This record gives sequence, structure tokens and C-alpha cells, in this order.
Amino acid sequence: MTWWRSERWEAVICDGAVRSGKTFSMGLSFFLWAQARFDGRQFGLCGKTIGSLRRNLLAELAPYLRGAGMNVQERRSENLLIVRFAGHENRFLLFGGRDESSAALIQGSTLAGVLLDEAALMPRSFVEQAIVRCSVPGSRLWFNCNPEGPQHWFYREWILRARERRALYLHFTMEDNPALSRRIRERYQRSCSGVFYRRFVLGEWTAAQGLVYDFFDRERDAPEAPAGPFARWRISVDYGTANPASFGLWGEKDGVWYRVREFYYSSRKAGRQRTDAEYAEDLAALAGGREIQRVIVDPSAASFIEVLRRKGFRVVRADNDVADGIRVTADLLKRRRIVICRECRDCLREMELYCWDERTGRDAPRKENDHAMDETRYFAMDLAGEDGGGFAAMSVERRI
Repeated sequence: MTWWRSERWEAVICDGAVRSGKTFSMGLSFFLWAQARFDGRQFGLCGKTIGSLRRNLLAELAPYLRGAGMNVQERRSENLLIVRFAGHENRFLLFGGRDESSAALIQGSTLAGVLLDEAALMPRSFVEQAIVRCSVPGSRLWFNCNPEGPQHWFYREWILRARERRALYLHFTMEDNPALSRRIRERYQRSCSGVFYRRFVLGEWTAAQGLVYDFFDRERDAPEAPAGPFARWRISVDYGTANPASFGLWGEKDGVWYRVREFYYSSRKAGRQRTDAEYAEDLAALAGGREIQRVIVDPSAASFIEVLRRKGFRVVRADNDVADGIRVTADLLKRRRIVICRECRDCLREMELYCWDERTGRDAPRKENDHAMDETRYFAMDLAGEDGGGFAAMSVERRI
């Protein structure tokens, strides 16, 4: 909370396990520092998106700031907070660092300090642009993140070089959060495995190796499809022409979504490519007269999406964020919110072959045995969005 009183440090870096308290404690310290040291200045608050910044940081932090006597006003249309405390008034600009184009959003700003929430998920160009905007005397830099791979630029350029950059490096574990009970910690430990356990629970910067879903056991985790009626039906689609196409039929029963049937077609094996119209007929056959609530489709399959819509299906474009999608899918599988049934032989075959590509130096699965995996991921991301989050979800407060 008081590291900034020392002239020794120009930045602070907090990394480690999820739910370890680093985001909240850093946010509280940032506002205390800004209001104690400056008046009439601008600061930057950065997240992967402005929505995630409001959800992950401000929704929980704002009530505590008010409780400490600060007047916090938000102008949502301007992505701006105005904070008054002890006779000082400062402006806090909200930025989203989603992709390479985001650097232009912060360019031109003059800041007295910047807080980057989940810095490892932001493009390097955005982070570096935010840093150079801090030109006011006495400005400081604030970074927090969960670990990624050991080749990640932020790990190599900032964490390994923290002392050289005059940055105070603090590593957090779940035990550092006094509000997290032992039972909750154990639940997180059960819900993660492999690389996700090492990163999110142990807080290690570790490489993704081996099978993506290394916890999955066909004999234990792939039951027969349950008997009786299902409440809702959906279909997920990974579209392929030269590559295989994979469709999954999902039914909900007692709050669990079962992948009960599938369609899988490899044009290379069959020796003939299928047309959009033929694939649409295959999807209708998979639906089998059931009322399909929606079809979640590979967002790049524009022509196929149009054919499905003309046939009367409600189509939504899938979220194709691979890294987040794999995390969410793993979490839903471990919690048995989604279940792959024994009848889905091609999906189960891919589950046992789907592995990380260790040659790339980044978190990416091999581009093979991944077609049913992709559409399963599309379904999981759609379901997580409907549920209000995926891994480590939290509630959202609409007002600050």
C-alpha cells in the first residue's frame, strides 16, 4: 500500500494465482497514491476491455473508495472517473487494450500514472504506448497479471528485469487473500489441472505442454447419453471445406449440457468436398426435427451462416478466442456443466489427441485433430457468456 513512498521504485508488478487479492489491493493503493500526490492530473486505468476493467476492478473497488471518504463519479459515455478527496480532484481515463489497434486510443494522452490490469493479456504495443504517456514528474507504473508462458514478452522484459527497471516485484498466492476460505481455495484446486493448475493456482509462468485436456478420461467422463426428454437443444459448428467439418448436437437436462450426437465429415478421406447446401442438409438431419434454440458457428463461415439463416435457423457467430475458449471449456468439463457422450466418437478421438504446440513458444494448440475441439470450444464460450462468465467469474455491478 505504501511502496510508492520510496524513491527507489518507479513501478510495481504484481503477479500470481487467481483470486489472490492482487487486483483489489493494487487498485486501492493506486487511488490512494494518486489522490495523495496529485491534484488536477489525468491517470490511465487499462484492462483488456473497458467492460472487463469495470467488472474486475472498479465494481468491487469503488464502494471501498467511497467508504474511505472519496467522492467517485463515473461518466460512462466518456469512459471517465472523476475522484475528489482531501481537496484534490483527478481524472481517471478508462482504456481497453484488446488488440494492436488499441494503442491509438491512448496515444496523445498525458498521464501522471497508469494501472494495467491483466497486462499480460494486452498487446505489447498498447502497454508500451501507455508507459510512454506517463511523462508527469513523479509518475509511476502499476502492472498486475496472471502468469502466461515463460516466453511471454512481459515476463521476459519486465518480471525478469524488474530490478533493472526499478520495479518492485510482488508474487501473490491464494493464501495472500484473507477473504478466500480454505473451502474455496480447494474448489479452485479441483477445477484446474495441468498448465492451468500451475498458472492459476500455483501462479507459475510455465509452458503449455502435452495434452490440452489432460484431465479427461474417456471411461470416466464420457457416459451414455441420458434417457428422457431434454429441455433445450443447440448445435455447434466448425465449418470446413478442404479441412474436416464438425457439428455437435447439445441437449440440456437438469442443468447439464450433453453433446449427444455429432456429424463429422473429412473431404480428404471421402474424396469429395461438400457444398454449403449439402452441409445445411446434414445439419438439419442432425437436428432431427428438434427445436434448435440456436446454432453457434465458426465466425469465418460467412456463406454457410447465410445458408443456415435462409433455412430458418437462428445463427450466432462464435467467440473464437482460442486461449480463453480452452480455459472456459476445461472449467466447464471439470465441473460437468458440459459432458461429451460416448456416441460422439470423433470428438472423443480428438480429445485424446489434442495437444499444445510446443514449437511456437506461445499458448497455441497444434492445428490438427482440432475440428470437434473448435466447435466444442465455441459452444463452451457461448454457454459461459450466457451464464455470466467462465473461469473465475464474478458478479457485475452496473453502477459505480
